[in-house]
Amino acid sequence: MESPYEIRRATTTAELTAAQHLYDGPAREEWAARFLAAPGHLMLIAYADGAPVGFVSGIEMLHPDKGSEMCLYELAVAEAYRRRGIGRALVDALAVVARDRGCYDMWVGVDTDNDPALATYRAAGAKDDGPFAMLTWPFG
Repeated sequence: MESPYEIRRATTTAELTAAQHLYDGPAREEWAARFLAAPGHLMLIAYADGAPVGFVSGIEMLHPDKGSEMCLYELAVAEAYRRRGIGRALVDALAVVARDRGCYDMWVGVDTDNDPALATYRAAGAKDDGPFAMLTWPFG
């Protein structure tokens, strides 16, 4: 059976801004341009009937003693399209990109009470590394 959606890598600011209804806030053209120009930054967008219905963003990170790894930065699927496998397909597609780039792993930070996200990541093969604390320096 053919999938009713397709996943494509965003390569233009127009593609990134067209998906802004999936973000936490409105997209800004200049930030979209910076995102596309930044080495290692990528966004894969899932489309249904030509419209964006989900996305995953990733950042390839490098370290002198570890090589490269992929950070799954954010995943979102429009509410009307959830529980159809789109989130898992997006995660799987990002993992393919990470492997193609020679990353030794892929990781994501997720709130421990975000059951839908945890289920999606586990279904896509992620393993739980145990308790994790994230600390933030807010700069205003």
